[in-house]
Amino acid sequence: MKKKLGSAFGVVILIAVLVVLANSAFIIRENQYGLVREFGRIERVISDSGLYFKIPFIQEKDTVSKELLLYDIAKSDVITQDKKSMIVDSFVLWRVVDPKVFAQTLNTSEQNAEGRINVAVYNSIKNVISSMTQSDIIAARGQKLTNTIMQNVTGIQQYGIEITTVEIKLLDLPEDNKNAVFERMISERENIAATYTAEGNSDAQKIKNTTDKETTVMISEAEMNAEILKAEGEAAYMREIANAYDGEQKADFYRFTRSLDAVKSSIQGGNKTVILDKDSPITQIFYNF
Repeated sequence: MKKKLGSAFGVVILIAVLVVLANSAFIIRENQYGLVREFGRIERVISDSGLYFKIPFIQEKDTVSKELLLYDIAKSDVITQDKKSMIVDSFVLWRVVDPKVFAQTLNTSEQNAEGRINVAVYNSIKNVISSMTQSDIIAARGQKLTNTIMQNVTGIQQYGIEITTVEIKLLDLPEDNKNAVFERMISERENIAATYTAEGNSDAQKIKNTTDKETTVMISEAEMNAEILKAEGEAAYMREIANAYDGEQKADFYRFTRSLDAVKSSIQGGNKTVILDKDSPITQIFYNF
């Protein structure tokens, strides 16, 4: 009987030890933070993975994710500076960076964290969009706009979390005024194109006028130089003529040859008779000859 009681007692002790061990040992994985609470108060934060122990029935363990988490924000309507409505659809990537603060402020609830993120990001989007005109927003959409929104997100650090990325999935116009906005944008682009065309035509006309002026000047200078060369050539010719017939004998010979040329020119057709006055210079040449 005593032996049976001793065996039963041993089994109870073993079960008690196992229960104590089961309530004191716990494992923290690589993608988790570990929190050890004592009567609700956080006594220890565990950042490394492994096997750990706590005081059974007095301390409790809790875990917080280390992973980068995705929160998809619902579409929202925002008003631009020029009072135009736009629809924004965005998402956020976030993580816990201080598990103790996260547990103390949000009770380790990811849902509570997403609620705070939703408010902070929406306020940032609303403030950024409301400070820009619709045209400026359309021109800046992409990385420039998301960086501006990211820089204006405030009030998140106090919860032990950080936002690593804010991305705009959709930035669109409400269906009721989308066509009107597109038509206005097309009209603006056409006005810009017309302005560029007018400026190009104006520049082209200026270039043409300048070229025509330069061409006129060059032609005038060429004609002037040609006249100068022509005058210089005629002057040189006249000097050569003067040198060639300088002296009485040369002058007489020149007159003689010129007279013969004149007679030759006056004889036309079959009539070879020339009637000259006796006082004609040509007659005098023949008489003298």
